[in-house]
Amino acid sequence: MTNETDVAATDVPDEQVVDAVNEPDAANESEPGGPELSIVTPLDVPGQPRLDLDRALEAILFIADEPQSVVSLAAAVARPVAEVRAAIARLRADYDGAGASGEPRTDVAGEPEPRSIRRGFELREVGGGWRFYVRAEYDTLVADFVLTQSSTRLSQAALETLSVIAYKQPISRSQVASIRAVNVDSVVRTLLGRGLVTEVDTDPETGAILYGTTELLLTNLGINSLDELPHISPLLDDGQEGFDFD
Repeated sequence: MTNETDVAATDVPDEQVVDAVNEPDAANESEPGGPELSIVTPLDVPGQPRLDLDRALEAILFIADEPQSVVSLAAAVARPVAEVRAAIARLRADYDGAGASGEPRTDVAGEPEPRSIRRGFELREVGGGWRFYVRAEYDTLVADFVLTQSSTRLSQAALETLSVIAYKQPISRSQVASIRAVNVDSVVRTLLGRGLVTEVDTDPETGAILYGTTELLLTNLGINSLDELPHISPLLDDGQEGFDFD
């Protein structure tokens, strides 16, 4: 037994059925005033302005202290890895002055691409992740500027962090934080800015940056090598302070 709907469906020509399948469902289209939805703009969030994929990745990388893998970036913006790779390629070309970044869109009229210029920084892949770096030709200029802007005295926190790096190098930021039991991100940035520590390697398992001291530290301490640092064992207590014993 058939109903009216079944009969109506059998009367529709095959060409119209194909066209109906290929056309977007009107019920799935955004209502006026609602969030913009598009397969090329899935960063849209109801009630929030549309976010461009390239700009979103740029914002994350701007504040990242460690290289970010493509997988972690894809998870952060909820986009496929392939799209994130393409966005990174656009950003690199933009910063190199070879193209303009910005996620391709199909929901707006085409606009002329903005003119791109070569930036003083670059997006570089290091240790399996992506991070912003100053271009090599500006390294000396930036280092001199940072050193002249820095005060001559280090805080107690910076001295303690510098000591840990000096004795335990090469060491990652998280390992330093574990030893000091505090967050050391800003302190390590200060030491990097002063030229007292530098990135020497990356951990092959985690991809974390490993830090070590520089020749400038030896100069400031008046020693020729790290072997001349005083032995730390005599400076430590017996480990019993703060414990009660019978």
